Amino acid sequence: MKLYRLLTGPDDASFCHKVSEALSQGWELHGDPAYGFNNESGRMQCAQAVIKHVSGKTYSPDMKLSEQ
Repeated sequence: MKLYRLLTGPDDASFCHKVSEALSQGWELHGDPAYGFNNESGRMQCAQAVIKHVSGKTYSPDMKLSEQ
């Protein structure tokens, strides 16, 4: 089974740590990162898709993807 997550956050070190943590847990980058301005916060935001192949599991909408 292949899982997909979209990581988002402010354009700062916390976003880089979020992506690095996912990579250290076996997630892989999927596609290019996205970058845009958030009018509400007045800050730039980042997004990065990640995927992970897992075996022996069946997908359920109740899964906590960050715990896979």
